[in-house]
Amino acid sequence: MVGGAATAEVIDVHAHAVLTETFGAAGDLGPEMGGQDGDAPWFRVGGYRLDGVRYQGSPFMDPALRLTRMDAAGIDWQLLSPNPLTFLHHIEIADAVRFCRVHNDALAGVVAAYPDRLGGAAALPMQDVGAALEELERAVGDLGLLAAYTGTDLPQPLEAPGMDPLYAACVRLDVPLFLHPSPAGIDGPKGDANLSAYDLDVVVGFAAQETLAVARLIYGGVLDRHPDLDICLSHGGGSTGYLVGRMAMAARKRPWSPSELRPDGAFEDRLRRLWFDNHLNADASLALLTGIVGDDRLVFGTNFAGWDAPDDLGAHRPPPKLADNARRLLRLPA
Repeated sequence: MVGGAATAEVIDVHAHAVLTETFGAAGDLGPEMGGQDGDAPWFRVGGYRLDGVRYQGSPFMDPALRLTRMDAAGIDWQLLSPNPLTFLHHIEIADAVRFCRVHNDALAGVVAAYPDRLGGAAALPMQDVGAALEELERAVGDLGLLAAYTGTDLPQPLEAPGMDPLYAACVRLDVPLFLHPSPAGIDGPKGDANLSAYDLDVVVGFAAQETLAVARLIYGGVLDRHPDLDICLSHGGGSTGYLVGRMAMAARKRPWSPSELRPDGAFEDRLRRLWFDNHLNADASLALLTGIVGDDRLVFGTNFAGWDAPDDLGAHRPPPKLADNARRLLRLPA
């Protein structure tokens, strides 16, 4: 199934796919798109509309174009993941279950056609953790997908006891969990109104969600309750590299902090148990993060074909160690 991943020198774990089969699978919420043949393409999910991004005839939807672009960029193998605009974690349970099944079936079909170049991560209906477990078991056991993939803004906090069965299932099934933000308000509560202009919901809001996820996972004891769980956060964990000192200080001093987080270095030890993709768009930011967490759990990510992928992606060849790290994270043969 995974073929070329065993010898791949460059593995990209941050590459979203848009799947034709999912259009209309969430009923009135869509997804749907238009204007793809003109100068004003758009994509809609619920009341959220993304303008100016062309999916039709792009690597997002055309696997052949994806492989051509991967070759040009020097990427040997990619993990394909759900479009963050279609996580749909706040819609009715039955609708979410149906959408995720359609999505995962379609994604499995894409990666099965190119097993030496592509793998897939499963979308999950997080409205109901029991339903999410059933879909994860089906996606991994029946479809051959390699990971669980969810948003960071879920119906319950990441550290809530109700999330523990999902984490335990990831350990039992021996798959990692990837966390990636989505713009607030697509299908759930509206976000901060200050994020409504200049794409700040994506530019700043994503980083905030990722940083909050790091804090809640560590402060809330998720890594202590599930020591064998592998969680990978997008975009280098947002602003974590810059805020780690402040977060660690809170762990040592604030009254809500549990005793196991109070010793010097306890927060940092747990931080180094998380995984991060290196898609930070600035060498200095990546150096800061790497200086704190090391490179043993750092993996290469591009947001392939997205607005913030480097224009000269082929010139950004990652260290070979990151491919080895990705094989460990995804349980791929070496």
